[in-house]
Amino acid sequence: MSLIDLITGNAGNEVATQAENKFGISKNQIIALLAVAAPLVISYLRKKSQEDPNEAEALNSALDKDHDGSILDNPSQVEARQQEGGSILDHVFGGEKSTVENQLSQKTGISMDKIGPILGMLAPIIMGYIGKQKQSNGVTSGGGLGDLLGGILGGAQSQAQAEPSNPLNDILGSVLGGGSQANTGGNPLNDLLGGMLGGGSQQQQQGGLGGLLGNILGGGR
Repeated sequence: MSLIDLITGNAGNEVATQAENKFGISKNQIIALLAVAAPLVISYLRKKSQEDPNEAEALNSALDKDHDGSILDNPSQVEARQQEGGSILDHVFGGEKSTVENQLSQKTGISMDKIGPILGMLAPIIMGYIGKQKQSNGVTSGGGLGDLLGGILGGAQSQAQAEPSNPLNDILGSVLGGGSQANTGGNPLNDLLGGMLGGGSQQQQQGGLGGLLGNILGGGR
């Protein structure tokens, strides 16, 4: 299963439907948010794993213990695991969490009081996907996670670029390939979020994520 399959498949759609019913945000808007949040979370986890072996081992342990991928077959779990998802994001983004949420709120039109709880529902699905990929690829230690996560992002970028007519693929491609700013290797918040939300000439011409969302949402909310 590719990252795009996660976003557009049964798991992504079921979670989006649950979030729509709970928060009153359109299903398509939730799916578009997932298309941005999934690679962003994975990129942060990759950076942490590459910079700190202890972080890599802690992530490996967490994936083995709590995120074996079974949630992908039973996405109804996400509402009950929303608080857990919030804790995951606290760790992933650290002190940058409020900045990430604010940027995503501004660009998607999802209000700040809802963006955090919705991301909390999405996080267990993202972690379950990583856990399933870890099993499928036979990664048994933290030392292999950086390459695994990089491979997930690279595969999603290739798939998105191969299917540019799909607006969701366009969003994902922009997240993963947002011009030179996204390839500087610095802070993921500046690099990925900058590329995703307006870095690079293509995103600036289209109004960043908002312009891309307009393709799906008719101008957003």
